[in-house]
This record gives sequence, structure tokens and C-alpha cells, in this order.
Amino acid sequence: MEEYGFYLSFNNYEEVIRLPVNPETLEIKENGDSKSYTVIDFGEINAIAYPKLTEITIESIFPAQYYPFVVYSGENAGKLLKPYEYVELIRKWMLSRRPVRFVFSGLKAVNVQDTQTPDWLKQANTQAQQTFTGDIGINMAVSIESFSWKLSAGSSGDIEYTIGLKKYVFYQALAMKIDNKGEVKTQQKRASEKTAPATYTIKAGDTLWSIAQKHLGDGSKSKTLQKLNSIPDSELKKLKIGRVIKLS
Repeated sequence: MEEYGFYLSFNNYEEVIRLPVNPETLEIKENGDSKSYTVIDFGEINAIAYPKLTEITIESIFPAQYYPFVVYSGENAGKLLKPYEYVELIRKWMLSRRPVRFVFSGLKAVNVQDTQTPDWLKQANTQAQQTFTGDIGINMAVSIESFSWKLSAGSSGDIEYTIGLKKYVFYQALAMKIDNKGEVKTQQKRASEKTAPATYTIKAGDTLWSIAQKHLGDGSKSKTLQKLNSIPDSELKKLKIGRVIKLS
């Protein structure tokens, strides 16, 4: 069985929501930043520049009651929040002035035994980097650029909303200090969603990619973790639970 999921998470998955109603469309905007110039006796030329940051627009509803099209059903029905709780959570993330993570992925239903972590998000996050069942998959840090919502007329409290996201690129900020001689000194700071600890104890359901994504901010650093901890390829699919690995 296969389904699609839309997720927003904050502070490296400490707070997570799955959009309760999948939007009918997902609008993705990719723009260039080229500039045109007019050269005398030649005409107009176009200077191609790096593309602008990706923009994503989502329109859907936060339901006040269960509908057949709500993604939560059966034993997961208790995960459905009240409409205004979704609104308050997104507003809180906006006020924090920190990026969130947007994940859109095709999911295959599996039986997961670990109950200590949000497994359904971990599945989406892991599969978004491994297989997309032949369809589109998105996993990126974003800023919440806009969020508008309204109560649906004639409904029982459903909230219609539109949320605008823009790809967020992590960068390194430099703290500048001026010494007694008037010389400027800079101190480099590491840009990340969260400060990474020195070691990590492997738990059930962990993969090197999910560990690198959560603690280093980049799942592609899993190869670095494998080399740093001398983990053979044969152990990648089933890491030893309880093993302490170095993160840096």
C-alpha cells in the first residue's frame, strides 16, 4: 500500500506535524536571476546568474472533524490536532525566526516497532533520500514566508489556509572583533539547525542517513560517519542498537 505524506518539522524533528489533508496541488516556483544589458552597436544580451531560491505554496484545510480524506485513520486518529493548534504551532515557528524542514514523499505502509520516536516522520525522511517509488520527493530546509488562514463558511470549524515556503540555505556567520591595534578579527560559527553532540547512541530504527540528518543537518554526511566509525557496508542495513558512534 502506498500513500503520499506532507510534513513540517521544527528544530530537527523535536516538533513535527503531518498535514492532515493532502493539498490538491503543490505549487513549486523556480526562477532564474539573469539580468539583461544593452550593448552599443550589438543589442541586448542576457547575463545568466544563479537561480533564485525555490518557493513552494501549499493550500489545504485543517479539519475540525474526521473526514474520509483525512490522512489519519484507525489507530492514528488520535494524532489529529484541533485546527487552531496547527495554526498556533506554525505561528510559533514563524516567530522563532528559524528554518523548518519540509518533506513530501511517497510512503509504503510498514510495521514499525519503535515507539520512542515519531516513526512515521522518520520513514518519510529516510525514504525521501532513498526511494521515491518513481515519483517526486522533496526534503529541504525552508523558511515560512507567509501564512494566511480563515474559518470556512458554513463548516463546523474547519480552517482553510495557504502557506508560502522558501528554500533556506545554511550559511556561516562570522563574528567580528576589533583588537587594541584596530585590526579586525573574525570568529567562524558553524551554521546548523541545532548544535551537534560529540557522540550518539544508536536506537532502534536508526540509519546512518537519519543520524547525519538529525545531528549534522545533512543526511549526505552519512558516508563521513561510516568512515569515521569504521562501519562496514554489511552493517549499514541493520546498525547495532546501543552502539556509541562519533559524530565528529
